[in-house]
Amino acid sequence: MKTPLILTFDVGTQSTRCLLVRPDGSFADLCQVKHDPPYHSRNPGWAEQDPDFYYDRICEAGRAVCRRGKELLGEIAAVAVTAIRDTVLCLDGDNRPLRDIILWLDKRQADFDNPFPPHKKLMFKAAGMDGASKNIYQASACNWIRQHQPEVWAKTAKYVMLPTYLNYKVTGVLADSQANMIGHMPFDYKRRRWQGSSALTRCIYNIPQEKLCRLLPTGQTIGCTTEAFSAASGVPEGLPLIATGSDKGCETLGLSVIQPHKAAISLDTTATIQLALERYVEPQPFMPAYPAVPNHLYNPEIELYRGFWLVSWFLREFCAKDLAQAKELGCPPEELLDRYIADIPPGCGGLLLQPYWTPGITTPAARGAIVGLTDHHTRYHLYRAILEGIAFELYDSLKRMEKRAGIRVEEIYVGGGGARSNVACQILSDLFGLPVKRTQTHEVSAVGAAMAAFLAQGVFHDYDEAIRSMVHEGDVFRPDPDRHKLYAQLYRGVYARLYPRLEPLYRRISEITKRSDVL
Repeated sequence: MKTPLILTFDVGTQSTRCLLVRPDGSFADLCQVKHDPPYHSRNPGWAEQDPDFYYDRICEAGRAVCRRGKELLGEIAAVAVTAIRDTVLCLDGDNRPLRDIILWLDKRQADFDNPFPPHKKLMFKAAGMDGASKNIYQASACNWIRQHQPEVWAKTAKYVMLPTYLNYKVTGVLADSQANMIGHMPFDYKRRRWQGSSALTRCIYNIPQEKLCRLLPTGQTIGCTTEAFSAASGVPEGLPLIATGSDKGCETLGLSVIQPHKAAISLDTTATIQLALERYVEPQPFMPAYPAVPNHLYNPEIELYRGFWLVSWFLREFCAKDLAQAKELGCPPEELLDRYIADIPPGCGGLLLQPYWTPGITTPAARGAIVGLTDHHTRYHLYRAILEGIAFELYDSLKRMEKRAGIRVEEIYVGGGGARSNVACQILSDLFGLPVKRTQTHEVSAVGAAMAAFLAQGVFHDYDEAIRSMVHEGDVFRPDPDRHKLYAQLYRGVYARLYPRLEPLYRRISEITKRSDVL
């Protein structure tokens, strides 16, 4: 073998990518297959996909890469898979799907059928978790399936995450990484194992132990590529599949964030900010820190559920002319809008946006808000306000996590589709008052997954060595002191005060509109 390669599959919400990753972090080849459609909705708020949709996309992308790079197939040392989180399947006794996949985007609600034992109710109430525990119970797909499709639940031998099923389709082994168990599952995040029957929150998603898969540490071999997978994908048979982690966890690693003075921001459909700590620190009350891809680390994270989805929403609802112009110019519409908003001053002439288009678990009453509109504002001011609103919320999240962890972040690394925007990156730098760095590629999840596989194959001794070889600093955005001062005043004087003042009104809106629905 000349230069070892890792064949990496990165399964996202919008597309699947297959990459041949070199030890220097570059790619020998890359194929992206769009998901069309990314999901289907039989009812409002549902997000489902055909059971083998993602596996078929993996095979399609694999065929393209293996066909183009026949001479490189002998250099592939291992395979790695990283995929979207909190996306689940029900499997029968032969590991065949019993229904469509339920995606993380799905908003169906289970009925709250008084499932908690009396002593757990008291404990939730004493801990201030009364409302949060009910919200999480209702948001858990396993509870909805058990209530509304009892015949499916009765036949379910294994209830698994999407990457677990993909591992099975690739190797014939139903097992997964501990760093992939991120979602509505009875998982002990601190100890990296399934919860015991007496765990406080086990009753929220009380999935029987026999329905859960086998867990492995990151870096272990799950199994080897099968003859059936090889025939479908073109990938050589017998290659080891290495346990990695979730897409966000791999992204954080691929951005080189494994020390507490760094933070990773993902500007994707969901925007997130993650830390990397050796101590287990909950990022906010009742929310766990996730197991990182490196087995000795945790990733405290705060998520903005509708992150750069807001950009897609804005383009769809307000920008027909801009979309047509971008198509005519042959450039992405976001690139065109960046030109229009680059000269709009910070603060958008007093226009602020609170990006709560979807409520969170700990903010169930939240709604979006646009504050400060005047007659001189245009749709371009609103677009910049969306970018600033996302940045304000991520900044607020970082301040809360720093306080809980007792640390101070000095550098921000940014990935995801939104990181392509120079304006968005500069807004982050000016608002945070910190350097914001991009690496050499936007495919950082694939880099992180490949890093774990290279380490498992002995190419690197540790993650520090892997990062030095595979992650290279790209563009650096540095804060302007005057703009940072203005953003700091807007944050302290306005943004940080918005939700506490609006939350009672959000609740009142919900009460009134629910009554009107009944009428």
